Parts: sequence; structure tokens; C-alpha cells
Amino acid sequence: MPEEVLSQAEIDKLLSAISTGVVSADEVKVEKQKKIKVYDFKRPDKFSKDQIRTLFMLHENFARLLNTYLSTNLRVLANVEVASVDQLTYEEFIRSLPNPSVISILSLSSLKGNIIFEMDTNIVFAIIDRLFGGMGDEGKMKSRTLTDIEETVMRKMMGKMMENLQEAWANVENFNVNIESMESNPQFTQIVPSGDMVVIITLQIKIGDVEGMINICIPYIVIEPIIPKLTTTFWVASASTRQEHPEEVDALKRKLRRAVVPVSVQLGKVSLTVNEFLNLGMGDILRLDTKIDGELLCIIGEKPKFYCRPGVMGKNSAVQITKMIEQEEEEEKKDG
Repeated sequence: MPEEVLSQAEIDKLLSAISTGVVSADEVKVEKQKKIKVYDFKRPDKFSKDQIRTLFMLHENFARLLNTYLSTNLRVLANVEVASVDQLTYEEFIRSLPNPSVISILSLSSLKGNIIFEMDTNIVFAIIDRLFGGMGDEGKMKSRTLTDIEETVMRKMMGKMMENLQEAWANVENFNVNIESMESNPQFTQIVPSGDMVVIITLQIKIGDVEGMINICIPYIVIEPIIPKLTTTFWVASASTRQEHPEEVDALKRKLRRAVVPVSVQLGKVSLTVNEFLNLGMGDILRLDTKIDGELLCIIGEKPKFYCRPGVMGKNSAVQITKMIEQEEEEEKKDG
């Protein structure tokens, strides 16, 4: 940055003021010293690019968990993605929020201070409408504060959503999230001084036809104790070495055993012209491309997975699995 250059008139005026005693030379030096601001480059009060990248990846995991939870519980297709991760002052964040908003002030058990979880009102009312049996239509959404009943419902929903946030952060820090309060006016949510740096994780969310945003505000001072853990190296290493709990594995096995998948057997194929198809009648015989002693395709879902032979078991028709279809052959069968 080039140094500021005084004009000749400004120099003459300054020398005149010093010579007449209006301004002393010491005062000029003090004024220059006041412009100096001490900055510690070893401990900057903001997030590095690596920390921002780690927070992005961490909340991508949260978005996937939240996507599954909302789709299952609201019985509608939901989509959640991380839109951005930015750092700014707390005052700038508060000024960007509309009034009314649905703002949850959260506390983390192992960290001091609070964070903010803010959702667009149209998304909140779409969730409430779906929970109450409605369709969550965007035309019914109005920007207003929540009633006591609606707030109680959202608190319960938020509790489940925060379990997903805890799981997403588990590789970095284990904590429990508690909902301290819910506010509608952003001006009533002063969790840190206005000039403090915060990181804002913005999620783009779509529930059915309704779209909106979720903002997670995390002050620097809250996660300062675990800042060394917010590196991609630490996060990836923790994720790869983390062991699943036995109860989680058992729960997953139980869900897989209860899963229902359609199974069908392809007896064969035949090609017909449209005219031949339209003229089919009772008693007509179609010659399939399989042999009597040939193997049939067993299709799981929409993919051919096994070869089998037809037969009977008791009074029921049945098939006997003979072998598994290899992956390359499976792709050929599906394309064919």
C-alpha cells in the first residue's frame, strides 16, 4: 500500500501550527501511534480456509442425515444440501434475518456459550402442516410467529433434528444439544457481542414443493477450544477410525431383516408386432425364448440377481436358486 503524500500547502500549514505552538511535535507522533492496531497472526480471531472446508464437509453429513429423517417422518420427498459456509460478524448475521423468524437458541453440553439454528417460516409451517395431516402447500404459508401449540410441536421436531447434528459432529466433538429457547425477533437473540466473528452454515432445504433456508450460527468463541480439531486431516482420520457400537449394528441388522423387496421370475421373452398383439385371443400359444430345461432369471427389485429352475413346493409354484449372476452379466441382462 503506497504511503500517504502531503501536498505542499498541507506541509506549510503543519509547520506553521508547530512553530506557533498550536500543535506540538509530540502530539503529531501520538496521532500517528493511535492508527496502529496490534494483531496477533498466531491466534487470529477468525476461521481459516481449512476450518471452513472442514465445517462444510461436516455439515454435508448433517444434511444427509436430516434429509433421511425429514423424508421418513413427513412422508414426502425432502432434499437438504449445504449452500455455503461464511464468516462474518454477529451483527451482520442478525441484520440479515427477517422478522418474524423461527430462531432456536441451543446450548452444547461440552462447550460454553450458545449457537443459533434459524429456519425460514415457510419451511417451518410446511413441516407443521405435514405433521398435522396436511399437504404442506406453499400457498397456505404465511409469515407470522408460532402459536404455543405450534412451538411445542416444533420443539419436539427440533429435538430429533438435533440428534442428527450431534451425530454429524461426533467425529470432532461429542456433545448433547439442548434447546434453551425459541424466538421470533432476531433482536432478542444476543448470544455474543455484535462485533464477534461467527461462522454461518447455510442449508438449502426443499420439502415437497416448498423451498427455504436453514442457518446455523456458531460463534468463534464457542468452538475455540476445539479449533485444532477442525482440520480435514483430523476429521477424515477420526471418521475412518471410528468404530460402530454393537447396538447400532444390531439395530441395522433388524431393519434389514424387516425390509420388503419384490421378487419376480422371468419365464422368458417373445417379440410380437403390434398387429399380432392386438389379435391375441383365448387359447393362443406364444413361443418363449427359453427351453424347458433351461434356467430362468430371478429378479430382485428391478435387477436380475440369480439363475433359478422352476418347480413346486407342496401345492405352490416355486423356484430353486442355482447360481448368482456376475456383475458384468447383470448389467448386460438389465440392458437387454
